[in-house]
Amino acid sequence: MGRAFEFRKARKLKRWGNMARTFTKLGKEIEIAVKAGGPDPSGNPRLRLLIQTAKSENMPKDNVERAIKRAVSKDSADYKDVVYEGYAPYGIAVVVETATDNPTRTVANVRSYFNKYGGSLGTTGMTDFLFDRKCTFRVAMKEGLNMEDLELELIDYGLDETFVDENEIVIYADFQNFGPIQKYLEENKFEIKSFAFERIPHETKELSPEQQAEVEKLLERLEEDDDVTNVFHTMR
Repeated sequence: MGRAFEFRKARKLKRWGNMARTFTKLGKEIEIAVKAGGPDPSGNPRLRLLIQTAKSENMPKDNVERAIKRAVSKDSADYKDVVYEGYAPYGIAVVVETATDNPTRTVANVRSYFNKYGGSLGTTGMTDFLFDRKCTFRVAMKEGLNMEDLELELIDYGLDETFVDENEIVIYADFQNFGPIQKYLEENKFEIKSFAFERIPHETKELSPEQQAEVEKLLERLEEDDDVTNVFHTMR
C-alpha cells in the first residue's frame, strides 16, 4: 500500500465532519452534477456515483431527491466549484475546494480563517503543483475475485494502485482516468460504494505537536465552513 493509501487513511472519517454537514455538502455536489449532466442518473455518470456515495453515507433518499429537484428548479442556487490556495503556519501548503453560490462571501470567509490562524491566502497555482490529483473508488468485494487479475485489467485504464481495505476494493488512479475506470467497473458489474477526488501531496512536512496543533486549528475551521467541500495540506 503506497503513499495514496497512507494519506487517505490519515484523513479517513475526518473528511466531512458531522453527518449534517456531510448531507449539506453531498447535496451541493448533487445539484452541481444535475446542472452539468441532467437529472437522469442513467445518463449522468457523476450523478450516479454521487447517489451511491450518498447511500453509503446513510443520506436519506428524500434528501437526494430534494437536491435533484432543487437543481432543475428555476429558483435554485447556481453553485460553482471554486478552489483557493494558501499557506498555513510553518510553511504548510493548503488547497481548499469549495462549492459556492456566492464566491465573494466564500473568499472573504476563507481569507479570514487564514488570517485569524496565522496563515495567508494566496493566488491560483500557488500550491497546486505540490499535489497530485487522484480519483479513488471504493468497490464491494466480489466473491472469488482474483485481485491480481483485476489489477492487470485496470492497468490498461490508468490504475495507480489497488488493494483491499475493510473488505472493500480501493482503487487509485490519476484524475483524468476517472471516466474510463468508472465505465469499466459499471460494465463489469462491480458495486461502486463511493468515489472521491483527492490531492495527494508530493512531500509532507513534519511539525512538533505544538506546531501541528496550531495548523489544525486553521484546517478544522476551514472544514467547518458550509461552502468548503475538501481541504488538502502538506502536513504529515
